[in-house]
Amino acid sequence: MKDKQMEEAAERFVGAIKNTETYKNYFEQLERIKKTPELFDRVNEFRQRNFEIQNTTQVNELFDKMGAFEKEYEKFRENPVVDDFLKAELAFCRMMQEINVFVTEELDFE
Repeated sequence: MKDKQMEEAAERFVGAIKNTETYKNYFEQLERIKKTPELFDRVNEFRQRNFEIQNTTQVNELFDKMGAFEKEYEKFRENPVVDDFLKAELAFCRMMQEINVFVTEELDFE
């Protein structure tokens, strides 16, 4: 960033995000799941496949493909470490989306 004042404000903003319970929980769950690398690898595979299905599937096939995907990973999701991580990640992503929407609206950015 070229503007020192904006850089300092951005650093404070990141600090405020890191200070939220949502981020702290996400980071705690991330560290917890990383202690079992093979489990973390499977979570990353799950996330990648979920992303691909949602972004490459035609709308008329999405419901069926997501249903099959959820059934395939049903037992995997029952693992409390996996479930806790994915819930924490989702909460953090939603918080970041809300922040993005707020900033965009406040700046009249279309």
